[in-house]
Amino acid sequence: MSVESFIPGATAIGVAFKDGTILGAEKRIAYGRFLVSRAGKKLFKINSTSGAACAGMIADMQVLIRELTAYVKLRELELRRPLPPKSVTKLMSVIMFERRYYPLLAQVVVGGLSDKPLVYVLDPLGSIIPDEYAAVGSGAEIAIGILESEYTPDMNESKAKDLVVKSIKAACQRDIASGDGIDLLIASGNEMKEERLGL
Repeated sequence: MSVESFIPGATAIGVAFKDGTILGAEKRIAYGRFLVSRAGKKLFKINSTSGAACAGMIADMQVLIRELTAYVKLRELELRRPLPPKSVTKLMSVIMFERRYYPLLAQVVVGGLSDKPLVYVLDPLGSIIPDEYAAVGSGAEIAIGILESEYTPDMNESKAKDLVVKSIKAACQRDIASGDGIDLLIASGNEMKEERLGL
């Protein structure tokens, strides 16, 4: 059996709009052609200001987020204020780079509440790329086509949400490893809210 048979697929997206950011991920967990679960969670709230959408090995995502959340809480106790998404991303980058010789197999999009809405993309070695929109995972090539053709920086929350959902739905139609519902984490104003949608 080839290694490709066990590589997981996913589609995770982040979009910055005029007043905040939206992260989205589908729910299917598949290893190659084997469907493991239809109710996977690839979207995580890290603290009161930040969240992450992940693609890759589920166990690696969970370990990364669990470790990151612990470090974020410790840092917030020291500073006595919530860490902004940019600081959370830098901390995640350090954790991922520390494990570069045996990397956590996860691609991550981080977003949340900040002065300037941006999303941050991290590869398994911890490289950080700030951007206005991003897609990672096996469905990223399909989703990014929709994002690039329809994204505008001045879009409102409703349009940004529609764009994220449309991009994930397009990826689910063409990527066999993506599907079975959509999780959203919307950060705007002073709140972060989670939503779950069917396909």
